[in-house]
Amino acid sequence: MRKEECFYLGKIAKKFSFKGEVLIYLDTDEPELYENLESVFVDHNKHLVPFFIETSSLHKNDFLRVRFEDVNNEEEADALVGNAIYLPLSMLPKLSGNKFYFHEVIGFEIEDQRLGVFGKITSINDSSAQPLFEVLNGEVEILVPMIDHFLVKIDRENKKVIMNLPEGLVEMYL
Repeated sequence: MRKEECFYLGKIAKKFSFKGEVLIYLDTDEPELYENLESVFVDHNKHLVPFFIETSSLHKNDFLRVRFEDVNNEEEADALVGNAIYLPLSMLPKLSGNKFYFHEVIGFEIEDQRLGVFGKITSINDSSAQPLFEVLNGEVEILVPMIDHFLVKIDRENKKVIMNLPEGLVEMYL
Protein backbone atom coordinates (compact mmCIF):
# COMPACT_ATOMS: atom_id res chain seq x y z
CA MET A 1 0.00 0.00 0.00
CA ARG A 2 1.31 3.47 -0.93
CA LYS A 3 0.65 6.69 0.98
CA GLU A 4 -1.09 8.15 -2.07
CA GLU A 5 -3.73 5.43 -1.68
CA CYS A 6 -4.27 6.20 2.01
CA PHE A 7 -5.39 8.93 4.35
CA TYR A 8 -3.74 10.06 7.56
CA LEU A 9 -5.78 8.96 10.58
CA GLY A 10 -3.49 10.02 13.41
CA LYS A 11 -0.36 8.97 15.22
CA ILE A 12 0.75 6.68 17.99
CA ALA A 13 0.98 9.16 20.86
CA LYS A 14 2.32 7.02 23.69
CA LYS A 15 2.47 3.57 25.19
CA PHE A 16 -0.34 2.76 27.56
CA SER A 17 0.51 -0.36 29.51
CA PHE A 18 3.30 -2.80 30.23
CA LYS A 19 1.46 -5.31 27.99
CA GLY A 20 2.33 -3.38 24.83
CA GLU A 21 -0.82 -1.31 24.42
CA VAL A 22 -0.57 2.13 22.81
CA LEU A 23 -2.74 5.23 22.55
CA ILE A 24 -3.37 6.46 19.03
CA TYR A 25 -4.33 10.11 18.66
CA LEU A 26 -7.18 10.18 16.10
CA ASP A 27 -7.09 13.31 13.93
CA THR A 28 -10.80 13.22 13.13
CA ASP A 29 -14.07 14.82 14.16
CA GLU A 30 -15.70 11.39 14.50
CA PRO A 31 -13.36 9.05 16.42
CA GLU A 32 -16.19 6.58 17.04
CA LEU A 33 -16.07 5.61 13.34
CA TYR A 34 -12.66 4.04 13.93
CA GLU A 35 -13.25 2.21 17.21
CA ASN A 36 -13.51 -1.29 15.72
CA LEU A 37 -10.74 -1.41 13.13
CA GLU A 38 -9.21 -4.75 12.23
CA SER A 39 -5.91 -3.27 11.07
CA VAL A 40 -4.05 -0.04 10.31
CA PHE A 41 -0.95 0.93 8.36
CA VAL A 42 1.90 2.28 10.48
CA ASP A 43 4.44 4.57 8.80
CA HIS A 44 7.59 2.81 9.98
CA ASN A 45 10.93 3.84 8.43
CA LYS A 46 9.10 5.52 5.52
CA HIS A 47 7.17 2.34 4.67
CA LEU A 48 3.53 1.59 5.41
CA VAL A 49 3.49 -1.60 7.46
CA PRO A 50 0.19 -3.36 8.25
CA PHE A 51 -0.48 -3.92 11.94
CA PHE A 52 -3.39 -6.11 13.00
CA ILE A 53 -5.45 -5.04 16.00
CA GLU A 54 -6.19 -7.52 18.75
CA THR A 55 -8.32 -5.16 20.87
CA SER A 56 -9.26 -1.49 20.76
CA SER A 57 -11.46 0.97 22.61
CA LEU A 58 -11.97 4.71 22.65
CA HIS A 59 -10.00 6.45 25.37
CA LYS A 60 -11.00 9.95 26.44
CA ASN A 61 -12.17 11.97 23.43
CA ASP A 62 -9.57 11.72 20.70
CA PHE A 63 -7.61 8.58 21.51
CA LEU A 64 -7.93 4.95 20.60
CA ARG A 65 -6.43 2.46 23.04
CA VAL A 66 -5.00 -0.37 20.93
CA ARG A 67 -3.32 -3.68 21.46
CA PHE A 68 -1.62 -4.84 18.27
CA GLU A 69 -0.96 -8.49 17.49
CA ASP A 70 2.73 -9.34 18.06
CA VAL A 71 3.36 -6.24 20.22
CA ASN A 72 3.61 -7.76 23.67
CA ASN A 73 5.65 -5.46 25.89
CA GLU A 74 6.64 -1.88 26.64
CA GLU A 75 9.80 -1.98 24.53
CA GLU A 76 7.97 -3.14 21.41
CA ALA A 77 5.26 -0.51 21.97
CA ASP A 78 7.85 2.19 22.62
CA ALA A 79 9.40 1.54 19.18
CA LEU A 80 6.06 2.52 17.58
CA VAL A 81 5.49 5.79 19.48
CA GLY A 82 5.45 8.83 17.20
CA ASN A 83 4.66 6.89 14.02
CA ALA A 84 1.79 8.03 11.81
CA ILE A 85 -1.26 5.83 11.23
CA TYR A 86 -2.93 5.49 7.82
CA LEU A 87 -5.98 3.76 6.38
CA PRO A 88 -6.93 3.09 2.73
CA LEU A 89 -8.90 5.89 1.04
CA SER A 90 -11.68 3.36 0.45
CA MET A 91 -12.38 3.40 4.21
CA LEU A 92 -13.32 7.08 4.29
CA PRO A 93 -17.04 7.58 4.90
CA LYS A 94 -18.77 8.86 1.74
CA LEU A 95 -19.66 12.55 1.85
CA SER A 96 -22.44 14.22 -0.07
CA GLY A 97 -23.72 17.70 -0.74
CA ASN A 98 -21.16 20.43 -0.14
CA LYS A 99 -19.05 18.38 2.24
CA PHE A 100 -15.85 17.06 0.71
CA TYR A 101 -12.43 15.67 1.46
CA PHE A 102 -9.54 17.83 0.32
CA HIS A 103 -8.06 15.07 -1.85
CA GLU A 104 -11.29 14.49 -3.79
CA VAL A 105 -11.48 17.99 -5.34
CA ILE A 106 -7.91 18.04 -6.63
CA GLY A 107 -8.22 18.27 -10.43
CA PHE A 108 -11.75 19.73 -10.29
CA GLU A 109 -12.45 22.89 -12.29
CA ILE A 110 -13.37 25.89 -10.17
CA GLU A 111 -16.16 28.14 -11.36
CA ASP A 112 -17.35 31.50 -10.11
CA GLN A 113 -21.03 32.26 -10.72
CA ARG A 114 -20.10 35.65 -12.15
CA LEU A 115 -16.86 34.86 -14.05
CA GLY A 116 -17.40 31.24 -15.09
CA VAL A 117 -14.62 28.63 -14.98
CA PHE A 118 -11.29 30.24 -14.10
CA GLY A 119 -8.96 27.32 -13.48
CA LYS A 120 -8.26 23.88 -12.02
CA ILE A 121 -7.66 23.07 -8.37
CA THR A 122 -4.09 21.77 -8.11
CA SER A 123 -3.90 21.42 -4.33
CA ILE A 124 -5.24 22.56 -0.98
CA ASN A 125 -3.12 24.74 1.29
CA ASP A 126 -4.20 24.02 4.85
CA SER A 127 -1.06 25.27 6.59
CA SER A 128 -2.76 28.45 7.81
CA ALA A 129 -5.91 29.12 9.82
CA GLN A 130 -7.92 29.51 6.59
CA PRO A 131 -7.55 26.65 4.07
CA LEU A 132 -7.12 27.76 0.46
CA PHE A 133 -7.79 26.22 -2.93
CA GLU A 134 -4.63 26.54 -5.02
CA VAL A 135 -5.94 27.10 -8.54
CA LEU A 136 -3.95 27.17 -11.77
CA ASN A 137 -5.13 29.52 -14.53
CA GLY A 138 -2.61 29.06 -17.35
CA GLU A 139 0.67 29.97 -15.65
CA VAL A 140 -0.97 32.01 -12.87
CA GLU A 141 -1.65 30.54 -9.42
CA ILE A 142 -4.79 31.86 -7.75
CA LEU A 143 -5.46 31.35 -4.04
CA VAL A 144 -9.15 31.02 -3.20
CA PRO A 145 -10.31 30.92 0.44
CA MET A 146 -12.35 27.85 1.30
CA ILE A 147 -15.18 29.68 3.04
CA ASP A 148 -18.57 27.97 3.38
CA HIS A 149 -20.32 31.27 2.62
CA PHE A 150 -18.60 31.40 -0.82
CA LEU A 151 -19.24 27.74 -1.68
CA VAL A 152 -22.35 27.19 -3.80
CA LYS A 153 -22.00 23.56 -4.88
CA ILE A 154 -19.63 20.62 -5.16
CA ASP A 155 -20.57 19.08 -8.52
CA ARG A 156 -18.93 15.66 -8.31
CA GLU A 157 -20.54 14.45 -11.54
CA ASN A 158 -18.98 17.25 -13.63
CA LYS A 159 -15.90 17.61 -11.40
CA LYS A 160 -16.54 21.26 -10.55
CA VAL A 161 -16.46 23.43 -7.46
CA ILE A 162 -18.95 26.26 -7.95
CA MET A 163 -18.46 29.39 -5.87
CA ASN A 164 -19.88 32.88 -5.46
CA LEU A 165 -16.72 34.89 -4.84
CA PRO A 166 -16.45 38.56 -3.91
CA GLU A 167 -15.81 40.83 -6.86
CA GLY A 168 -12.11 41.44 -7.39
CA LEU A 169 -10.83 38.33 -5.59
CA VAL A 170 -9.97 36.42 -8.77
CA GLU A 171 -9.33 39.50 -10.91
CA MET A 172 -6.47 40.69 -8.69
CA TYR A 173 -4.44 37.67 -9.88
CA LEU A 174 -5.17 38.09 -13.60
